[in-house]
Amino acid sequence: MQVYWGDLHNHCDITYGYGSQANALARAADHLDFCAITGHAMWPDIVERNEETAFIIDFHQEGFKKLRDHWDEVRREIAAANGPDFVTFQAYEMHSGQYGDHHIVSPDDQLPLIYRNSPGELKRDAGVPAITIVHHIGYPPSYRGIDWDLFDERVTPLVEVCSKHGCAMSETAPFPYYHDMGPRDSRNTVYEGLKRGLHFGFVGSTDHHAGYPGSYGDGKLAALAEAKTRESIWEAFLNRRTYAVTGDRIRCNFTVNGALMGSILPPSKKREICWNVEACYPINKIVLYRNLKPVQVVCGESLLPLSQKSGKYKLRIETGWGNNEEEAYEWQCSVQVTDGKIIGAEPCFRGRSVLSPKDTDTSGRDKVNDLPNRILSLTPDSCSWQCFTFKNMTTLHPQTCAVILEVEGDPSTQVSVDINGRRETRTIAQLLEAGYAGEMKKWHSQAFKVHTAVPACRYQVSGSFSDTAGEGQKEDFYHLEVSQLNGHWAFVTPVWVKC
Repeated sequence: MQVYWGDLHNHCDITYGYGSQANALARAADHLDFCAITGHAMWPDIVERNEETAFIIDFHQEGFKKLRDHWDEVRREIAAANGPDFVTFQAYEMHSGQYGDHHIVSPDDQLPLIYRNSPGELKRDAGVPAITIVHHIGYPPSYRGIDWDLFDERVTPLVEVCSKHGCAMSETAPFPYYHDMGPRDSRNTVYEGLKRGLHFGFVGSTDHHAGYPGSYGDGKLAALAEAKTRESIWEAFLNRRTYAVTGDRIRCNFTVNGALMGSILPPSKKREICWNVEACYPINKIVLYRNLKPVQVVCGESLLPLSQKSGKYKLRIETGWGNNEEEAYEWQCSVQVTDGKIIGAEPCFRGRSVLSPKDTDTSGRDKVNDLPNRILSLTPDSCSWQCFTFKNMTTLHPQTCAVILEVEGDPSTQVSVDINGRRETRTIAQLLEAGYAGEMKKWHSQAFKVHTAVPACRYQVSGSFSDTAGEGQKEDFYHLEVSQLNGHWAFVTPVWVKC
């Protein structure tokens, strides 16, 4: 199985959002394996219109009409973008106070735009293969958060556990909800659904509203599939073979008795749980849970660097900062490696951040995220990329971009980093001791940071755990959570075992 990265829940100006769909698809293809663009389509139980609610109702109805008027065009553009290097799915969204907000996703380019009162009716009447995914589940019941009493895993095999709204894994999960829709409600967490014996896969998506699917740090999903095709990735969705990350592409393999994440196994008294994690930054903690109780914990402090003559290392080169709020700052970057080789490169590219558009007039905003952030070349001895950044929104909300390189070499391997013509060379030994930073001008400057190198023993870990069936249980379930020292997480879908 291969790991493919995507975003199934994001928006642009096909309804209420910014940026053209054509640009959103182009930006997604720059750094994702698959994507859906999710137009807002309906709100069956929208609040009654009065003087106080008139604006919000009119705002949504105008967006719904826009999608309805252009649905054939939207579908054609999504279909045309599908290919061997980048996979697309058709999708649209239903708001619901009763059921919680869902988006319907289909591999069929003939997905009809229909209006129904529930996610179950949408799936039933679509007439093509489809699933629904419930998102920002943590809002209160009846306030567009999930209602677990109405949840149907046959309709909704995947649950969005993190996005720009925050993380809904549990009451104490990282990234609380601070959107104006309200706080995270402890009744509407992933853990509460699992306690009820429900089966669903974990996904992350951005819910970005300005045409930049997969924007770094807002949520993303991994799908374990045989190939990068609609058919293979769709099969992964149906079998819950997915997991969620908040930002960094933490690679996780997780099995119980050889069965992959998302599996539901027949009764087995003995269970062999195996996992492998490849992080992108020093690991903080890896926790294996059985029925939401930790049974194995790996602390990053125990992953001490080993004395080694050669090995693998990860290098993160980050650019941004400055005070350019409106005009994008362009970065041209390259890395040259001597007496070693580059074996991988991971993009961490952001678009301009928009979660709640202020109006439905998107004229003049088609190019709000026309930012061709991309890796330009990758060979064993060099990598080059370009990216565009803006002023950080606050000191806690960065707009930086980065590329993470995995380098194979030894302490004497030389790494030359060129950033907009400024070139500096360090050995791996020096970068293991400390990274470095620099400014592009003398005041309120755009800046760069070459992070301290991370040896493989701090980001690549495997483990196993032997267990037996629980007493008095109908079913046990095991899942994995991974955190890094930079605050990014992976939430791995459970494997369920009948008792």
